[in-house]
Amino acid sequence: MKSFNGVFDVSPEYPLEKLLPEGMGIEDILFVDIETTGLSARSSSLYLIGVVFYKDGKWQYNQWLADKYEEELNVITAFFEFMHDYRFLIHYNGNRFDLPYLEQKCEMFSLPYSFENMDGVDIYRRISGYRELLGLPDLKQKTIENFLGIEREDKYTGGELISRYHDYVCSGHESLLIELLLHNSDDLKGMLSVVSMLAYTDVFLKPIRVMKVHANYFRDAEKKRSQEVIMKLRFGAPLPKAFSFRSLGCYFSGEGIDGNLKVPLFEEELKYFYANYHEYYYLPAEDMAMHKSIAGFVDKEHRVQATAANCYTRKKSLYLPEWEVLFTPFYKRTYKSKEMFFELTDEFKKSRSGFNMYAEHIMQSMFAHYDD
Repeated sequence: MKSFNGVFDVSPEYPLEKLLPEGMGIEDILFVDIETTGLSARSSSLYLIGVVFYKDGKWQYNQWLADKYEEELNVITAFFEFMHDYRFLIHYNGNRFDLPYLEQKCEMFSLPYSFENMDGVDIYRRISGYRELLGLPDLKQKTIENFLGIEREDKYTGGELISRYHDYVCSGHESLLIELLLHNSDDLKGMLSVVSMLAYTDVFLKPIRVMKVHANYFRDAEKKRSQEVIMKLRFGAPLPKAFSFRSLGCYFSGEGIDGNLKVPLFEEELKYFYANYHEYYYLPAEDMAMHKSIAGFVDKEHRVQATAANCYTRKKSLYLPEWEVLFTPFYKRTYKSKEMFFELTDEFKKSRSGFNMYAEHIMQSMFAHYDD
């Protein structure tokens, strides 16, 4: 077995501390990537494991290479012994491949190692639901690197290197060794940059700070005068590249740590529907429902038993849409309408926490309905 080490000249732009449980620091993080001759642990060989870690103010790497097929056991042992000093793993698609593969190898060799007590993040799994939103053709690590403008020295795929590893075992040629190590080190170095993709998932999953809110008038596609609320957002991690999208009549754009969220604002008369319509009368002349304790004094000819569809009161005001009951009371245009709204009151206009909650709700709702 041969081992190699070095220092990378790049650092993650994503604040890794945001990923860690309380009590951990970046010195507890270990990036990991493996190279194998196949997908099945029982019918292929593991020939290289690479890791990246933070030490002495630098991101450093170690690689363990099996010079011969039978040195696979030494590589696995060296990795797990090294991992013993770390508590948090970061990898790319490791939950589906790297970690299960290594655990199966440990079982085959009767080794007492596992990832049972390790926390971690699979970058691939975190970003997998956002491929279409970001316009990515696939989620291969090299595709993500191209999206981020990262150029690799390595020109091979993992599959193409399998035959080159077999050739290296037979010949020991240094040129083949360099190719094997370069592919793995480029994967490791790439992960230090690819981890910044988590900033996109944070937009939808993490708290958002609304820095400023104002209303705006504009002309819609039909030249009708309309209103919207514009929220200036601040993110906890910078977006690697600017992106924007529309959904549910709302519009989002983000660049760096700043974003804009535009939400339609409606000035109209909406209805609030009372829950227990059995306790209400409907007054046709007033087009409203009134509780029986009061409406009981109204002439019978001017009242009827309320139904679910007409048990409401009407109010003209300014309203914002919501896609689940976040703020109450909520209003609707008709009883069967799925659209819901809440009133933009003077009190709410002054609520920073209210707008923070609303921005998170809008972003999550926009993403959930993006394909609709």
